[in-house]
Amino acid sequence: MSRRLRVALVAGGRSSEHEISLASGRSVLEALDPVRYEVVSVAIGRDGRWALAAGADAPAAIGSSSAETLPVPAGAATLAALGAVDVVLPILHGPFGEDGTVQGLLELAGIPYVGAGVAASALAMDKDLFKKVMRASGIPVARHHAIRLGDPVDNPFGYPVFVKPARLGSSVGISKVHDEAELGPAVELARRHDEKVLVEEFVRGIEVECGVLGNLRPPPVASLPGRIDTLEHEWYDYESKYDEGGMELVIPPELPPETVQLVQQRAVDAFVASDCEGMARVDLFVREGDNEVIVNELNTIPGFTATSVYTRLFEASGIAYPELLDRLIELALERAERRAQLQY
Repeated sequence: MSRRLRVALVAGGRSSEHEISLASGRSVLEALDPVRYEVVSVAIGRDGRWALAAGADAPAAIGSSSAETLPVPAGAATLAALGAVDVVLPILHGPFGEDGTVQGLLELAGIPYVGAGVAASALAMDKDLFKKVMRASGIPVARHHAIRLGDPVDNPFGYPVFVKPARLGSSVGISKVHDEAELGPAVELARRHDEKVLVEEFVRGIEVECGVLGNLRPPPVASLPGRIDTLEHEWYDYESKYDEGGMELVIPPELPPETVQLVQQRAVDAFVASDCEGMARVDLFVREGDNEVIVNELNTIPGFTATSVYTRLFEASGIAYPELLDRLIELALERAERRAQLQY
């Protein structure tokens, strides 16, 4: 029997999405086949401290007195453990994890890891830059206006609009703004999380999400899309995403077959244009009236519990949760082997 792959599962992190990351990490730990994988867990605290733990003990390791804060000496236990693994599974959300920072550390250490690389991670995290790349690639996106420090607080689109931090996720710091009186406070709220704030036009239609799986060669594949029904919530806010019964996911959505295919194609197009590899969940709108499909954003490390949208989309597409993890690990190893042939 061949030896088990040694996998480092990294969860937690410094961002406001810390608890969501831990929930995803616990689900991944339970789903990884112990016959195939030996798991080393690294839990990152809200203070940035990295703690090693064995398997399911990862959440309890946060705050351990033996943890190290990065940057750490080359001989520190945390980096030594990472260097001894075959592949890293970074199940991190938001800044300091999904934005290319951890990916850069792993690149420097020469360790294979699951998911998008440094540039794709940073691009997808910055919704301002992401939308500009989509437009330059001929992929429809909603209009947006960036407000940087020192800029006047204005809205060129009329109302309603959405105001959000440029580099965050999970609907943290986002407001649906109905009139001019609400604009200033919404920008202040978003600016608690990021110095750059976006004002995005309101797209009337339905919100759909689509998973993408694969590396750049062969071409990545899209899951069946799902329609987000926010039930009693006005929009897909934090509570509708994470509260029990906050939203319903309809797979596949009640759309013409050609529109479903266009959603899948736009999701893959956005993935490729961003230079993503491994996985992503693409959020899109199907506009009312003409069924035009508009890309909203791309998440390089989507929520990863067994009941998260990304995993449910692929389960409905015939790829169960444990198999999905197997494929992602295989993709990470394939990319590392391929890139090892490059000359620097």
